[in-house]
Amino acid sequence: MANNTNGHKKKNLVVIQLSGGNDYLNTLVPYQDGHYYDFRPNMGLRGDDVIPIDDKLAFNSHMGTFKSLFDQDKMAVLMGIGYPEPNRSHFRSMDIWHTAQPTTTSSEGWLGKANSLIDPEGKNPITTVNFGRGLPRALALQGVSVASVGALESYGLYTGLAGASNKDAMLDTISRIYQPMADGGFPSRRILETGRGALDGADLLREAPRTYNSDVEYPEDNPIAQSLKGIAQVMSAELGTRIYYAAHGSFDTHTNELVNHALLWDQLSTALACFLDDLKQQGRGDETVIWMFSEFGRRIADNGAGTDHGSGGVAFVIGDSIRGGLYGEYPKLGLADQLEGDVHFNTDFRRVYATLLEDVLGVESEPVLKQKFSTLDLVRS
Repeated sequence: MANNTNGHKKKNLVVIQLSGGNDYLNTLVPYQDGHYYDFRPNMGLRGDDVIPIDDKLAFNSHMGTFKSLFDQDKMAVLMGIGYPEPNRSHFRSMDIWHTAQPTTTSSEGWLGKANSLIDPEGKNPITTVNFGRGLPRALALQGVSVASVGALESYGLYTGLAGASNKDAMLDTISRIYQPMADGGFPSRRILETGRGALDGADLLREAPRTYNSDVEYPEDNPIAQSLKGIAQVMSAELGTRIYYAAHGSFDTHTNELVNHALLWDQLSTALACFLDDLKQQGRGDETVIWMFSEFGRRIADNGAGTDHGSGGVAFVIGDSIRGGLYGEYPKLGLADQLEGDVHFNTDFRRVYATLLEDVLGVESEPVLKQKFSTLDLVRS
């Protein structure tokens, strides 16, 4: 891939959304802090439940792949990430992360805008591919075509119709709908282009599994592993896709957190190990960056069986080209240091977005974020 104007080689971005509000303190555990155990008599992790990374912090014991990446300096751990005046609603907070607009509402996703800058003429209908149901607002922008895929093998329009003739007839009708009318009377060129893009994208993506060759065995009963397998398949087909999106969760662990949180990190750790092995076999490790975030963390104190909605959280940037280590400050947990029972944030997530936009995707960040944010020194040239 070509270099950006700032000297960084353009890369592909894989986004993994940890939906539901991941528990920061039980992900990156302050296992030597007495305040942590005071506030979490039921949920505090200790002993074999943690993997120490230094004399203060440890990973959850179900994050073995993350510890390995950290030791290899291939993972940046962003501590205390968030935004001013945090919102504890799932919907509003995720909307803020999706649009990068904490003080206003917007229908324009930050990655939708990035897509339009990467491919301003809309020549590639699959510059961005989402694995999962619906379209995350982060990817939305009027006139930008984004493919949302369940399984590549069955991806397409009207796959549930019985009989090949019925399906062909329906597809022919849809195709003719998205042709310009002779008198120029089509109501919207944007609708036409987006509709044609969906049809063309379906044709391209159906071919991806046929060219894919890997001996990596992704567990079939692991949804995020199957999403990452799909991403690896599209990458191997070299279709010009630059942005990939998948979600994992729910991390909304109000109850039974110790069991549910462990399962979620087991699944993700296994899936990530498979995906990175696949990238290595494809020779794509250096050209791929993974961004992993959640809409907020959880409260400092447990509720007896779990934790409730909080504010500041933890996020991860992963890849062979990433400068690994701890970034930001771990929040203090004393009563005088809290934000109404929550951890304070100290790293604005928009600084990370600016970094990903400029040093990974190779586009200007200010038009996307609507103001200039200083980047972090996360990505090697």
